[in-house]
Amino acid sequence: MTTNQVLDELRAALPAKVVITDPALLADRITDVSGVKASDSPLALLRFTKTDQVAPAMRIAAAHAVQVVPQGSLSGLAGAGSAVDGALLFDLSQLNKILLIDDVEQVAVVEPGVIVADLQDAVLRAGLFYPRDPASVKVASIGGTIATNAGGVRAVKYGVTRDWVRSLEVVLADGAEISTRPRTIKSVAGYDLTSLIVGSEGTLGIVTQITVSLLPEPGPGRAVTGVFASVADALEAADAIVGGATRPSSLELLDAGVLAALRTYGFTDFPEQAEAWLFAAPDERGDDEGTLASFKAAMATSGALDIQQANSSEETAALMAARRAFQPATRSLRGGSYNGDVCVPRTRLRELCERIPLIAQKHGALIATGGHAGDGNLHPVVMYAPQDDAQVRAAELAQTELLELATELEGTVTGEHGVGLEKPPALDAQLGETVRELQRRIKHALDPQGILNPGKKI
Repeated sequence: MTTNQVLDELRAALPAKVVITDPALLADRITDVSGVKASDSPLALLRFTKTDQVAPAMRIAAAHAVQVVPQGSLSGLAGAGSAVDGALLFDLSQLNKILLIDDVEQVAVVEPGVIVADLQDAVLRAGLFYPRDPASVKVASIGGTIATNAGGVRAVKYGVTRDWVRSLEVVLADGAEISTRPRTIKSVAGYDLTSLIVGSEGTLGIVTQITVSLLPEPGPGRAVTGVFASVADALEAADAIVGGATRPSSLELLDAGVLAALRTYGFTDFPEQAEAWLFAAPDERGDDEGTLASFKAAMATSGALDIQQANSSEETAALMAARRAFQPATRSLRGGSYNGDVCVPRTRLRELCERIPLIAQKHGALIATGGHAGDGNLHPVVMYAPQDDAQVRAAELAQTELLELATELEGTVTGEHGVGLEKPPALDAQLGETVRELQRRIKHALDPQGILNPGKKI
C-alpha cells in the first residue's frame, strides 16, 4: 500500500471536494481545544458532506489498514479528536442536519455535526426540551457529546448524554453499517450497543445518526447565586440544596482562582473578597418562589456573604455566561492548561477541594477549580505558559497527582471530558488489570486492526 493508492481510491469513491490534502487546512485539524498533540502528519482530511460517504471511506481505510480519527467541532478537552501520524481525519462537522423533531414520540433525529445549542433552539420552538447542556453548548457537536458521554451543567438533575440517546447509526471499523436499537423507549433485545458506543471516543465505531429523547419545555429560567468566604461553606450550601425537596437543574461552583480569572476576562461583577461562588437554578413549571426561597435559605444558613436572585431568563443566562467562560478564562491567564475533569462522590468533595491547593503548593503550580457541585464533577484547571519549561513540568506533575487523588477518593479521573490522549496512563490505577484487559478485548472484537482513533480511550 502506498499513500497515493489510498488517496486515489478515496478520490474515486468520494466527491473531489471531500478529500483534502492541503497542509494549511490539515494544520487547522491537528488538535482539539486541549492542545494535546500526537502528530503533525495526518495523511488527509475527509470533510464529509453526506452521511453515506462515511462507510465507503471507512472500507477503503480498513482495506489498507489506515488509521482513522473521527473529528467534530474539536471542542474536546482531552485530545480525543487530535490527529495521529498517517491517519485519515474524518471530519463530521458538516453533517449537521436536524432530520426530524417528533413532538408525539418526543424524539429528535440528528446528524453528528449538529451543534448542541442549535438542537436546543430547534426543539424549543416545538415546545420541547433537550436537557444536555455542556458548558461549550454553542460550539460542541452532538457527535462530540456522544463520543465523551458529556454531562454538563444540568447533569445534577438530568444525568449524562447516554441517558438521552435512544439509538445510533454507526459505521464499524470494517465499513459495515448498523443501527444499535429501535427508537422505542424500551428495548432489551440483545446487548446494549447504544450504551457501549456512547462514551467510546470514536474507538469502536463512527456515529452517523443519533436519535435523542426530549422532554416538554421546562419552566422559566431563574436562579440564585451566593458568594462565600470559603469553598467549604459553599459546599455545605450545595449539600443542603441537593438534599432539599426540589432538585436543582444546575448547581455550579467556582473558587477564588476562577473568579479572579473571570474578572480578568471581563466578568467584573464578582466581589474581590469572594473565595467561592455558588449558582443554583430550578427549572420546574409553575410557581418556583418556594424553591428559590429554599435555595436562598440554604446559602444563608451556610454563611453566604451575599445572595442575589436572577428573576428572568436573560439574567440567568448572563450569570451562566460567566460559568461557561470558566475554561477559556483560566487558560488565557498563561496560555496553556490541563483542563481537569475529576469526579468523586459528593461526600468526598470537601477533601478534594482541601487537597487541590496543597498539590498546587507542592509543585509550584497555578490551579483554579470549578464545576458541578451537584454531581461531584469538578474541573481543576492547571495553568502554565507553554514556552516555560519549568511551568510545563510543574503542571504535568500537578495534573498527575490530581488524577491519583481522584482514584484515592473513590472517584474517576474523568467524569465527562473523556480519556483521549491525556489520561490513558491513569487508567491502570482506577480500573485494574482485569477490567483493562476486558476493555482491550472489546476494542479488539469491534476493531481487530486497531485503526479507529488509536491511542485514545483505553
